[in-house]
Amino acid sequence: MTHTVDVVVIGGGQAGLAAGYHLRRQGVDFVILDAQSTPGGAWQHTWDSLHLFSPVAFSSLPGWLMPTQSGEEYPDAGHVVEYLSQYEQRYQLPVQRPVRVRAVSRDSGRLRVKTDSGTWSAQAVVSATGTWWRPFLPAVPGQEVSGRQLHTVNYRRPTDFTGHRVVVVGGGNSGAQVAADLTTHPGIDLTWATQRPPRFLADDIDGRALFDAATARRRALDAGTSDTGGVASLGDIVALAPVREARDAGLLKASPMFSRLTADGVEWADGWRADADAVIWCIGFRPVLSHLAPLGLRASRGHIPTVGTRAVDEPRLHLLGYGDWTGPASATLIGAGRPARDASREISMLLANGTP
Repeated sequence: MTHTVDVVVIGGGQAGLAAGYHLRRQGVDFVILDAQSTPGGAWQHTWDSLHLFSPVAFSSLPGWLMPTQSGEEYPDAGHVVEYLSQYEQRYQLPVQRPVRVRAVSRDSGRLRVKTDSGTWSAQAVVSATGTWWRPFLPAVPGQEVSGRQLHTVNYRRPTDFTGHRVVVVGGGNSGAQVAADLTTHPGIDLTWATQRPPRFLADDIDGRALFDAATARRRALDAGTSDTGGVASLGDIVALAPVREARDAGLLKASPMFSRLTADGVEWADGWRADADAVIWCIGFRPVLSHLAPLGLRASRGHIPTVGTRAVDEPRLHLLGYGDWTGPASATLIGAGRPARDASREISMLLANGTP
């Protein structure tokens, strides 16, 4: 059986919910298909101590300010999951789950969305699957003989590594936060390896400044003026309290990136070795776009060329929440709203006039 609808939104995390909010305001008939069995998107799978970079006023989806969390200036991941769940209910968004989308293809002037529980026919599709489900692991010599390797997505709490020697790889926020988290638990021998010396942002900078920097960069690029450098010009690591405390206590000492993995740990080019029971890779993600492969839109670095959020070679497809290439800070809670609004307006025009 094929279900017919104006718009299919793929993904029920923050970007998908922001799209649903604005599509509802446009009066569009839509459905949100979410592969997860419960609300909350990737936030329900993060490590236990994770907190937002920003207070609630700068961490909210369109329409409803995130409630404050008692005793916390920067809410934790559990609070975000609760907020996203309530957001769905508040706006009665038509989320169906768990539904895993297998492929999106062209079909007689419409887009065909094939899932593990049926097929949908839509005039437009919003892909908002994010990046969490595609962790990046580099090709490093020695992987075939190395022991336990994990990614950020597999890390939950320091007590899982009691008595272990752990190497954390990555000089960004996740690497610094996981490394700092491990320093809070006695009995863990930590090595933190980074490609370049860690660049901590000033202690008073949080997600508010980062969003402003990302937005200013996008405006400069759109206007054809000099690149401001965006967030990268400020540093790589937000100095949240746990990171700042570990840094100031001298517990976050970064080593240069090692050259190979061994059966017992890691080894640097000069022959120095560090034993390790586990290596945790905190080096980022790639966009989850395999469901769009039948459309033949992929280009350099695995991205799909877009104008704003709209795919250049398929105007019925919009992409939300994958990073700056689909909107300034679009992979953040506060940054998801504006691209979702723009996409919903273009989709409404497409439905009304046949062109975006």
